Amino acid sequence: MIKISILGRIGSGKSYIANNFGYPVFNADHEVTKLYRKDKKVFQQLSKKLPKYISIFPIDKKEITKAILSNENNLKKIINIVHKEIRKKLKLFLKKNKNQKIVILDIPLLLENKLNSKDDILVFVDATTSNIEKNIIKRVNFNRKLYNKFKKIQFSALYKKNKSHFIIKNNFRKRDAKIEIKNFLSKLL
Repeated sequence: MIKISILGRIGSGKSYIANNFGYPVFNADHEVTKLYRKDKKVFQQLSKKLPKYISIFPIDKKEITKAILSNENNLKKIINIVHKEIRKKLKLFLKKNKNQKIVILDIPLLLENKLNSKDDILVFVDATTSNIEKNIIKRVNFNRKLYNKFKKIQFSALYKKNKSHFIIKNNFRKRDAKIEIKNFLSKLL
């Protein structure tokens, strides 16, 4: 099985590109949302660490946002709890898809949290700053302060680009994305 890990800046269209490959995708953001909605164990751990913010199940993302914005250390506490569960979910995904030729890993803090293995093919999604700005502003409940907090804990785009085996340019046009992915897969396979 070939594991393709998607890297890039926040808002560069990593999930958009990942979903256009046509192979199974592990989307960590979706998994985190499911944890907040359905996992009582995660709720109990978070409410124990952040009782001032997390008190009602299912967890409301607005409460998570308040916790992160109020204190630098809260983000670390959340990451420590959530990423343990994401690692488990990732293992299950890989086990379930072990007979697939290719799987796509869409995990925002992949390198930062050492979730990649040395065999992963790292693909950097490159988008212009203006396209990224347009993209993130369109997001429901976009919060500039939260965006800046997450940007701070990520490795630089240059570092990720240099670590990557391939670069896919994303101009947010479906036809162009398909061509970029097809060209990449033809080089890979």
